[in-house]
Order: sequence, then structure tokens, then C-alpha cells
Amino acid sequence: MTEPQSDPGTARALAIAGELRAVLGKLKRRLRAEAELGDFTWSQLAVLSHLDQYGPATVTTLARAEGVRPQSMGATIAVLEAAGLVTGAPDPADGRQTILSLTAACLDMIRAGRAARDDWMSHAIQTKLTPDEREDLAAAIALLKRLVDS
Repeated sequence: MTEPQSDPGTARALAIAGELRAVLGKLKRRLRAEAELGDFTWSQLAVLSHLDQYGPATVTTLARAEGVRPQSMGATIAVLEAAGLVTGAPDPADGRQTILSLTAACLDMIRAGRAARDDWMSHAIQTKLTPDEREDLAAAIALLKRLVDS
């Protein structure tokens, strides 16, 4: 069996993978900084993202989605409720359950964060890349979508 380092194609793919992971990590940190999301943990942000993307959910549903115990998710939700970002209402189908949803203040925060990230990104693309590089970036995005969807 051939070692990955001795196969030039495999070695190059491995190098690209490492560079891509590093640059995407930097991009993610920069976008988070541009959005000024505050001192929320990744777990708290993941819950807000889930509720934004999929709509209202129970603690149990959120815990399953994030791979944690419902008790741990309850602690995360308590912080978000105290911050005024999440609110709960009784489940009409099962009064023992609470359906959690984003507050209007949270939705405003999410919209403002997206706008800030989009503004920074579009300004950076416009000012730091040539028209040809912008087209290269568009092509790279299409390739990244293929990787993610595979």
C-alpha cells in the first residue's frame, strides 16, 4: 500500500485541506468579530442558530441536535432566556413541554450581525480583490459548495 506522502496527488490534497481548514477558521473568527455577538459561548450561539434556521423547538429537540443531555441544554437555555434572546411557551400538544423560540430582540441582533458581516465581506472583496480575483472567488465558492454537499 502506498504511503500518502509518497503519492503527490494525496500529499497535495492533504496540504490543501490543511490550508483550507486554517483559512476558514480565521475567516470564521473574523466574521464573528465583525458581528459583535458578545460573550456567548459556541453552544449558546449554536442554539440560537438552530432556532433561527429550524424554528421553535423543545429543550429535548435542541439537546439531540447539539449532542448534549437535556439537563445541559437547560442550563444553556437559562442563560439565553436571562439575556432576553429566547422565550418559552407551553406546547399546545403536550403541556409538559415548552416550545422555545427567538425573541424579537434576538432576531434584530441576528439581522444586525448578518448585515455587519455582509458589509465587511463585500467591502473586503471590493477593495482587496481585482475583478478577475472576484471571479476566481466565485468559482471557488462553487467548488466549496460541492465539497460540502458531497
